[in-house]
Amino acid sequence: MPGASSSACSSPASAKNTARPNRAFPHLSPTDTPTLKDVARLIKDGKAKRVIVMAGAGISTAAGIPDFRSPGTGLYDNLQRYDLPYPEAIFDLDFLEERPEAFYTLAKELYPGNFKPTTSHYFFRLLQDKGLLHGCWTQNVDTLERATNIKDGLIVEAHGSFASATCTHCKKPYTKEEIKPAIMRGEVVRCAEKPCKGRRDALVKPDIVFFGEGLPEQFFSRMHHFSSCDLLLVLGTSLSVGPFNSLVHRVPSTCPRVLINLESVGEAERPGAQGFEFERDGARDVRWLGEADRGVEELCDLLGWRDELRRLKEEGWRELDAAEGKGVREEKEEGKGAEEKREEVVERVGEAAGEKEPSEEVSNDSKEVDALAQAVEGVSLEAQEDVDEDQTSTKL
Repeated sequence: MPGASSSACSSPASAKNTARPNRAFPHLSPTDTPTLKDVARLIKDGKAKRVIVMAGAGISTAAGIPDFRSPGTGLYDNLQRYDLPYPEAIFDLDFLEERPEAFYTLAKELYPGNFKPTTSHYFFRLLQDKGLLHGCWTQNVDTLERATNIKDGLIVEAHGSFASATCTHCKKPYTKEEIKPAIMRGEVVRCAEKPCKGRRDALVKPDIVFFGEGLPEQFFSRMHHFSSCDLLLVLGTSLSVGPFNSLVHRVPSTCPRVLINLESVGEAERPGAQGFEFERDGARDVRWLGEADRGVEELCDLLGWRDELRRLKEEGWRELDAAEGKGVREEKEEGKGAEEKREEVVERVGEAAGEKEPSEEVSNDSKEVDALAQAVEGVSLEAQEDVDEDQTSTKL
């Protein structure tokens, strides 16, 4: 019959015409896989005006700061040989009270002024200068985003930071400048307010999130910004800790999402589930594997921003050196590589904790603690031993 024949012949063409377009990258066909080149095109064409970046420890390793979870090189992995009940104990409130030396040694090593921002940090600043940065959400406590002069109103430090401190007992706030001299001398900082005198639990703790503590209020009050994001950049994070890792799902369904990381993370377990889908037709997700700084440089090359980024970083470093003075960063420190600096941080924190006894086995509790981390967010600590308060404590 003519009618039946006509219908059969038109069916394949109709199916082809109904293929879903790529709403995140309109210039691509539904079967094309988007790359950084396509991301650069969106920015050049003015279709990405509200960029949110989500950053993890991978953007700071190039500065010499160890990340926490990387096998072999991460802080937790390398602290296993020292006398801690488990490596993550370095950020546990109970252990802080019992043996605060380990944390305050880490605080001294990571304190603002000891490290310079990386290329990735200055890329965020460049986005701000071009009026494109809608938010800078970081898991890092090192304040390197602030050091580039990104506006406070754009930064959300999901795990807190060293930018301020609070007494763990009376809750008196302190500035980082007030406690810096004591921390840089390697001393445990105790509050000297009247209700706190003589109390072991009256420690002046930098406002970084320990296990069991709530996230900063800003994390929740600014979460709505993701609903108006039109380009999400995720750099240097394992996306293994919630609720930070859930933020990638808060952008609109048409918003391109870009992962720049050493390894692929955050992928959906099955089609249609939450998570990145890099391979499906009409994908909005882009994956670039490698060091964060290299990925940023490649994107800037595609945008024609490479020289601007280099100048911004050079000028920023000069300003930091002038502000801090060369006494803060001695020449020998300046010449050290990032890996050497990371090893020294781990070694000094480990020395404060003490070596394990030769017969003592390394605990495998870290997996259990990582599960806790995903539930409460942050980083952690716990252990036993007493402290010589006269020699190791400073009161403010």
